[in-house]
Amino acid sequence: MTISYKKLWKLLIDLDMKKKDLCKKANISGYTIAKMNKCENVTTDVLIKICEALNCKLEDIMELEDN
Repeated sequence: MTISYKKLWKLLIDLDMKKKDLCKKANISGYTIAKMNKCENVTTDVLIKICEALNCKLEDIMELEDN
């Protein structure tokens, strides 16, 4: 199984936000966004920062997908 952040990218579109806007609002790096683009692991601290910045829950920004 892999982690997918497709829900996060869709949420950003719905909120009319760019990834760089998310970086600023959540205080995360562009490197972290690059890792997420590749469906790589990020820390739970980062996920919590994103959820707090977007006022959402973990299940709103990520999901597990079968390989």
